[in-house]
Amino acid sequence: MADKNQAYPASLDIDYPAKLDRVSSFFRIVWSLPILVIMGLLTSSEVSTYTDQAGNVVTQGGGSFAGALFMATALMILFRQRYPKWWFTFNLELNRFSMRVGAYLFLLTDVYPSTEDEQSVHLNATYPDVKQELSRWMPLFKWFLAIPHYFVLGVLAIGAAVATIIAWFSILFTGTYPKGLFDYVVGVGRWSWRVTAYAFLLTTDQYPPFSLK
Repeated sequence: MADKNQAYPASLDIDYPAKLDRVSSFFRIVWSLPILVIMGLLTSSEVSTYTDQAGNVVTQGGGSFAGALFMATALMILFRQRYPKWWFTFNLELNRFSMRVGAYLFLLTDVYPSTEDEQSVHLNATYPDVKQELSRWMPLFKWFLAIPHYFVLGVLAIGAAVATIIAWFSILFTGTYPKGLFDYVVGVGRWSWRVTAYAFLLTTDQYPPFSLK
């Protein structure tokens, strides 16, 4: 059993901005479109369209690379008790990029998301010692065990959307993001990241805490 005082092996912190640009915040959705397109290309499912022998147009969808990597990782842990380091690194960097895009979209920073630099978003996960820290059977059940978190996060996400709207008006009038709202939105992202690391990146068997902190 994990030590309750031990830090969870997946963490997220975002630097609180003292001042935010009103113009950038007002047009945030528009200015986010290019980076959202890139994010979508990395995470969306592959869709192919072709015409069959009868002349019918057939659209066929496939899984994303990240989804395929999840399945491959689960199978590697199950049958070989291995987690290739480059698979872990790819997943971590993809989630770091995604979190930077999310932080920008949710007005938590004015800095346009980088595809490489950490910037003000500090997202980390601990690379596991598979044979010592991970049960080979857990990848089959983690997604199911995390179901309570999905429901709670669904409610918290609605609150985060409302908080972002309030913060948008606050930034337009005062140039600042209310600290309480900022901490709440970051907390929701932190909670979501812990669940992702547990259920989908499979980097830990330690059950995620029900906490924004």
